Amino acid sequence: MSQADNVLLQGGRRGLAVGFSLVVVALAATISHAAPVSGAKGDAFQIGAPVAVLLDPDSDSLLYEKNGDQPFAPASLAKLMTLEYLFNEIKHGNVKLDDQYIISENAWRKGGAPSHGTTMFAAIHSRVKVSDLIQGIIVDSANDACIAIAEALAGNEASFGALLTKRAREIGLQNSVFTNSTGISDPNMHVTARDMAELTRHIIRTYPDFYPYFAARDFTWNNIHQENRNLLLGMGIGADGLKTGELKSGEAGEAGFHLVGSALQDNLRLIVVIAGARTDKERADEAKKLLDFGFHGFETKILFAEGQTVGEAKVFGGERSYVPLMGPGTISLMMPRNNNERLIARIVYTGPIPAPVTRGQAIGKLRVWRGDSLALEVPLQAAEDVGIGTMSQRAMDGVTELMIGLFRAGVSRL
Repeated sequence: MSQADNVLLQGGRRGLAVGFSLVVVALAATISHAAPVSGAKGDAFQIGAPVAVLLDPDSDSLLYEKNGDQPFAPASLAKLMTLEYLFNEIKHGNVKLDDQYIISENAWRKGGAPSHGTTMFAAIHSRVKVSDLIQGIIVDSANDACIAIAEALAGNEASFGALLTKRAREIGLQNSVFTNSTGISDPNMHVTARDMAELTRHIIRTYPDFYPYFAARDFTWNNIHQENRNLLLGMGIGADGLKTGELKSGEAGEAGFHLVGSALQDNLRLIVVIAGARTDKERADEAKKLLDFGFHGFETKILFAEGQTVGEAKVFGGERSYVPLMGPGTISLMMPRNNNERLIARIVYTGPIPAPVTRGQAIGKLRVWRGDSLALEVPLQAAEDVGIGTMSQRAMDGVTELMIGLFRAGVSRL
């Protein structure tokens, strides 16, 4: 078996699904209303921040991307991964909001008042409820709260960092590595803007009971009042989260101000990531500019209705040679208004698919590009059952695969 990158054709017509063929075909005119989203090739819309992503979480489509896969030191954005891990433990009943965690001497010295960093000023050896630690992390960006959680759940920071990276892979973050709970500078720790946007999408969808915490403007702990550093929350644009980060000069390279935010307008939610801005005001202004661009410059278009055939995959040894493919539901994409540039799409799967094939079986992915930028990636599944074929059908498929293998071998020697 080998990965086949197949032609997508309207109306369920089959693509070329043999061997190593790589074929790209423009989608038909009914869904050809898009423009490139890359911010690095002279598009009309530009922002100044060196790294930026704008994501529509409903369709999981990128509306804007600038160095979205470029690794950078996350600073306090890493605390979103700490929170996701904690939320997951609570969801599975391993942790309760009323549980109390100890502020160890290590947590106090490295993350508390003596550290002169962001802290909730919890007293050494005190016990703090998990619910308060969550608010301390979100509003105060509290390092002492993060370290207390890491020590309670993993024993130490290094072990907890390994758990965070493992968890990141489980939820689909493929290009981010975490080494501690706080984001304190470490040469081995890095994230990407695309991963941070996907992490935010995951948090919003998976933990609806916890997401409202991110909209808190302030938090008072032990009579110490602190305000949320996320300036988007006060801009009147529907912002309700999530986290800021600051990389000081000398920490893992250049200084910079980061932000992961989300806003909701007219039932449309967008997620924005900014990294490397020069000031806290600039990161908020750039994020607002990007959100305004998304809310006013795009509209949702349905590419394929729920249950509609997207294309077909080659089957080996089946009663039929191809199985129709469909998405998990409606496949839609945010597209620029009043723009007629084409979309490019591929169906990608490892094939041919051995029979039997069961309806709903995961087969591959639909990938859609605007220009050079990947705008949408959707899993595809079998739309029908395909049983095992007769002896003659299986023999014919075997001969076909043998011929393809010989052809590939011959090409490789050229």
